[in-house]
Amino acid sequence: MNGQVLFTVLVLAVALERVAELVVSHRNAAWSLARGGVESGRGHYPFMVVLHTGLLVGALVEVWVRRPGAVPVLAWTMLVLLAASQALRWWCIATLGRQWNTRVIVVPGTPRVTSGPYRLIPHPNYVAVVVEGLALPLIHSAWTTAVAFTLLNACLLATRIRTEDAALARPA
Repeated sequence: MNGQVLFTVLVLAVALERVAELVVSHRNAAWSLARGGVESGRGHYPFMVVLHTGLLVGALVEVWVRRPGAVPVLAWTMLVLLAASQALRWWCIATLGRQWNTRVIVVPGTPRVTSGPYRLIPHPNYVAVVVEGLALPLIHSAWTTAVAFTLLNACLLATRIRTEDAALARPA
């Protein structure tokens, strides 16, 4: 099996993981909204969905059209970083429990989580996203996708983090 096919299988596995996240997110959103949760940042959410889908599609298109050669040391390093980003993401999901969501929904009166990875840094899930956005395409030397996603994601995260911090700072 050639490298492009293996990379495609990997991207499809990440896509399936994203579907699992969306299932959890949908369930948690319903739970939060049923308890009076207030959503913030609806305006940037569609851009986030397009950007994250674009990461997966862009990496595949770049690898199949441009056909960059995978550099073994880079590929293995990025694969380890990708696995670490997935582990961090699921640690965030497990730590936040029902409060984890792909949207910004805050249930009034719910205390801010400061355990797990949140005791170390304020937005660990976004660290996972940044690492994944670089690592996944670079496993097969898809530099254009890695750089484009990283730059666009930096703009999105500036808005997203401001929105989330403001939502979490509102009085209960």
